[in-house]
Amino acid sequence: MDQIKNELTHKSKASKQDVRGRTIAFICIAVIMLVVLSILFMITSRGLSTFIQDKVPVSDFFTKSVWNPSAVDANGRHLVGALPMIVGSFSVTILAALLATPFAIATAVFMNEISPKRGQRILQPVIELLVGIPSVVYGFIGLTVVVPLTRQLFGGTGFGILSGTFVLFVMVLPTITSMYIDSLKSVPRFYREASLALGATRWQTISRVVIRASVPGLLTAIIFGMARAFGEALAVQMVIGNAALLPHNLLSPASTLTSVLTTGIGNTVMGTLPNNALWTLALILLVMSLLFNLLTRYIGRKGGLK
Repeated sequence: MDQIKNELTHKSKASKQDVRGRTIAFICIAVIMLVVLSILFMITSRGLSTFIQDKVPVSDFFTKSVWNPSAVDANGRHLVGALPMIVGSFSVTILAALLATPFAIATAVFMNEISPKRGQRILQPVIELLVGIPSVVYGFIGLTVVVPLTRQLFGGTGFGILSGTFVLFVMVLPTITSMYIDSLKSVPRFYREASLALGATRWQTISRVVIRASVPGLLTAIIFGMARAFGEALAVQMVIGNAALLPHNLLSPASTLTSVLTTGIGNTVMGTLPNNALWTLALILLVMSLLFNLLTRYIGRKGGLK
């Protein structure tokens, strides 16, 4: 009797392995959460130091257009206007997304709806190649090809928002295309069959049924592409001109949050206003990344096929 009771109450080897596995999983999750919270706390605390410790008005930081944190104006106010970088970042991100979306839709539709076998055989390696190219290569190609071509066709120095848009267009195109292909594949087959059975042509089925049903996936892909473009540093830094000036047109040299952050962070002293101002730029990037993720989750939750 005691032996039977012992066997029933004693944990088996499989049960011990299960407990051990759950413990390891919980430890890994706790470490990841600790790292993420530490990053959030560090960036937030240092980014807010510009307003709390250095007493820089929030309105000045987001509306002024002069960026020179080590200097002050005639009224003794620090020159930390981040508006040129914010405008530059949003400009190249939105323009690159607008330019890449039609090409991504056409490529995805061709690969999934028109010629799946030939499209995947020809275009899939191209997309994978574009994904695997490092940012510095994109920047170097932009510096040696895009900038001179822009200078020759449109005038100016060639450095500016237009060149940055062309480089980011190539960089975000495979991201949007790959995600939209997955969205097209998730559209149920009976949508297509029902449309064709009702007498719709192949193009009517693609344009009015398949693409409309995959709009949430397309929006998600565009937002992911914009998130990558917004956080890109090196490639844009090499072609945009890195001038902390409010751009007047697409040919004006400009700067982005990432380009100013990467070029300036190594030339500042920790705890000083120039350093705190750069951490504030990093905080803006972090907030924008969180907003992109929240927007993606919202679209995914609201846009499921019904």
